[in-house]
Amino acid sequence: MERLAVGVLASGRGSNLQALLDACAAPEFPARVAVVISDREHAVALERARAAGVEAVWVNPKDFVSRESFDQALVRELDKRGVGLVCHAGFMRILSPAYVQAFAGRALNIHPSLLPAFPGLHAQRQALQHGVRVAGATVHFVDEGMDTGPIVMQVAVPVLPGDTEDTLAARILVEEHRMYPAAVRMFAEGRLQIVGRRVAVTEPSEESR
Repeated sequence: MERLAVGVLASGRGSNLQALLDACAAPEFPARVAVVISDREHAVALERARAAGVEAVWVNPKDFVSRESFDQALVRELDKRGVGLVCHAGFMRILSPAYVQAFAGRALNIHPSLLPAFPGLHAQRQALQHGVRVAGATVHFVDEGMDTGPIVMQVAVPVLPGDTEDTLAARILVEEHRMYPAAVRMFAEGRLQIVGRRVAVTEPSEESR
């Protein structure tokens, strides 16, 4: 069985990238990380990729005259490696239609809230400021909005008395590391179908169990 080639976009430390690398290291996992791309030359995510024997690429935004031309360069790098799915793992850039349309239905993002609540930056801080009792994490398809794409998976995480932004973020991150590989597996097995605003998930086949 040919494994799905996955590209990962990351700007920072890449802990969700590491969860994906660890999952893909299993020979029975139906996907492999083919390339990790960052907009930051010294991102820890690139170091994680190299340590795992995965190609690590820095694409410098300053080399491009516009956001669109940078995004087109990302598409070229991903296409060059036959990437069938892109995973955003803390990629801190708003991507233009040039990218979104090229990977429509083939790009996933993970966000530390129960979307549509608290999109954008500092989701855990927003949750605490609003006094919610339950936070969580969401894997969703990427569209042209800010954390607005069709939802694949969600996991709830209770907000505990005395939680800080850091303690809440740490507990949510544990769930993120479980969810993201699971979502990639479902995509690689052809079990996800976008139907309007919803994502239909089919049961795994006997072969993939």
